[in-house]
Amino acid sequence: MQETAPSPSFGGTKGGGNIRHLSLEEITDFFESMGEKKFRAKQVYEWLWQKHAHSFADMTNLSKELRQKLGDTFTLPALAVDATQYSADGTVKSRFRTHEGHLVEGVLIPTDERKTACVSSQIGCSLSCKFCATGYIDRKRNLNYDEIYDEVVLINQQSERVYEKKLTNIVFMGMGEPLLNYKNVLKAIEKITSPDGLGMSPRRITVSTAGVAKQIRQLGDDEVRFKLALSLHAATDEKRHEIMPINDTNNIKSLIDALNHFYKKTGNQITFEYILFKDFNDSIKDADDLIKIYRQVPADLINIIEYNPIDLAKFQKPDEEVTNKFMAYLEKHKVNARLRRSRGKDIDAACGQLANKNSIVN
Repeated sequence: MQETAPSPSFGGTKGGGNIRHLSLEEITDFFESMGEKKFRAKQVYEWLWQKHAHSFADMTNLSKELRQKLGDTFTLPALAVDATQYSADGTVKSRFRTHEGHLVEGVLIPTDERKTACVSSQIGCSLSCKFCATGYIDRKRNLNYDEIYDEVVLINQQSERVYEKKLTNIVFMGMGEPLLNYKNVLKAIEKITSPDGLGMSPRRITVSTAGVAKQIRQLGDDEVRFKLALSLHAATDEKRHEIMPINDTNNIKSLIDALNHFYKKTGNQITFEYILFKDFNDSIKDADDLIKIYRQVPADLINIIEYNPIDLAKFQKPDEEVTNKFMAYLEKHKVNARLRRSRGKDIDAACGQLANKNSIVN
């Protein structure tokens, strides 16, 4: 016997909960239970997901009485911009505040061709990567899918305001591990790509993971349409263990197997992310080890990333000569690699830096 989900309760004094967690059909049920026209539900749904209302008062094509009823019945918790920093290179770093006062980060990364939003998936992080500022912030909770959606909306508004252009790309490379908030991340992407939401192509979205093999395989089984990036940062288990404790339960072999499963199921682009750390993973031997992994996965690209040092960690970026030799060695061995320079060096652009600050200037 098939069970059906119970209908939501629409009690007063916020008994209806977060209105953005209701489907269009459930909002329609609410209006019909009040004797209102069905089209009102569509109007509200458009305010929530297309017009990006952050309060019921914003819904100006509804009567004052109806807005009051919505406010008495539902909550509409939304992210708000808490602080913003502007870099000389055009990068815009924002700190967002949740309805209960937690802080998360988002970054607008502009180039001539692209306007990319880097968004967070968790408040803090439990993985404790040694080089990452977020790794020194305890995980408070997962972000809900509507909060992730808010990040994208707010960064898109910044892009339109500063550059007069909409976002072209989204990367889940901010605070937290996206695959440990699997359902909310996928639901957020569903909303972002929906014609009822932002209508972005899933091919312009990349989810970056520190390496959760089971969930990488699940992405393949779910036949997702977005791109996947693996934050590798060391090409042997011994070295990766030193900087990324998650490698203890998700070693490199398990990740190679999971990535191949993902590609077999989806055919989607895979990239490796590899931050160069001075005197740790920047030798020719390290480059050789990286090439061996690259040959085992149908990866499209390796992003070699210039490190943006943080006060909490001991790591530094290599000398320019070392970086150039590393890149030249990869090129010599026919590896598709790109050097990604650090952005926002004059602001707190590294992941977790701004959220870790108690006082900053807007």
